[in-house]
Amino acid sequence: MTVFIVPNLRKPQAAEISQQAADILQQAGACILFSEQDAKQLDRSGFEGISHQQAIERCDVIVTIGGDGTMLRIAREVQPFRKPLLGINLGRLGFLATCEISEMEHKLTRLAKGDFLPDRRMLLQAVVHQSNEKDRCLTALNEIVVSKGLRTQTIGLEVFCDGSSVSRYRGDGVVIATPTGSTAYSLSAGGPVVDAQIEGILLTPVCAHSLQSPPMVFSAGRRLRIQMQCESDEPVYLTADGNHPALEISPHSTVELVRAENEVILVRFNLADQFEAIDKKLIRKVSL
Repeated sequence: MTVFIVPNLRKPQAAEISQQAADILQQAGACILFSEQDAKQLDRSGFEGISHQQAIERCDVIVTIGGDGTMLRIAREVQPFRKPLLGINLGRLGFLATCEISEMEHKLTRLAKGDFLPDRRMLLQAVVHQSNEKDRCLTALNEIVVSKGLRTQTIGLEVFCDGSSVSRYRGDGVVIATPTGSTAYSLSAGGPVVDAQIEGILLTPVCAHSLQSPPMVFSAGRRLRIQMQCESDEPVYLTADGNHPALEISPHSTVELVRAENEVILVRFNLADQFEAIDKKLIRKVSL
């Protein structure tokens, strides 16, 4: 088993945890890869430092050390290669980075031996159509967000499903999420928690100016279209998994959303990983 370790070295504990993770994996028989840049920063001899791209191509599995943001960043890069991802959580919650520091010994040993389940997660693809401009395409594991940005005014949106109008919103925007992203921004905006094994597309309004603007869940095979209906010429903003800077789009543009062809494979060790994370990181923390 060849494991590519990708640490977010801006986090205080990342260097120390990277060393520990490498030791555990190596002792369990795994071959370790670091990018050349990370290998230099960690000052570890005995580990091959190659380019980031080469490491992705050569590895069997990728271990990120950081939080969900680190996982999302790497997920965008590795989706064409179909390499499984496991995240060691140094962040606040960690719904994607599900390996806690206290679990490293057990889970990394199992990982090195290939004793894990592949957890395939669907992706969303958004295509932005604007007059006199080339179409722009974004892909997300968690969510696509259409928002008003810093504007004080609300924005109007009409949502179509397979060509038929299904809803109109006026508010701060809308979150279009995968089941994986149902525990992220969509949940904060009032959307449901959806089993990640269900393939669907969630649509959750953000601060809608209506008493009848419920979240909606569509089959993953549907094609959604969001038509902006803004009264001013101020730009609207589009983000995919919180990408920064956000994509500035015309207030009269159209965004089409479909299930992407690629998918992301996460590492899991039992069938209930998602719900264990919800119990430990949402329910118990709130009750405390």
